[in-house]
Amino acid sequence: MGASALPIIIFSAIFGVVGIVLPIVAPKGPNRGIVQCVLILTAATCWLFWLCCYMAQMNPLIGPKLHQNTILIMAREWGNPLPDMEGYTPEHGTDH
Repeated sequence: MGASALPIIIFSAIFGVVGIVLPIVAPKGPNRGIVQCVLILTAATCWLFWLCCYMAQMNPLIGPKLHQNTILIMAREWGNPLPDMEGYTPEHGTDH
């Protein structure tokens, strides 16, 4: 499972609009510099947070903790029975 280019392009464009285009068209006034700084920092930090969350899904550090019976049933149902467990039948009633 790898990164798809489309979501990265779309979200980069959205945050690019917020961080590049909106500061240019910010209304004139005494706080224009602050508004521009806020827009740029908001776009940069939100984009970085989104990118980290998106990339973390590609190679998760932890996975679901499954009971052995569940793993065996899934392997059998998906057509990949485990070779060393051919004669094993899962226990029933022990899953929580």
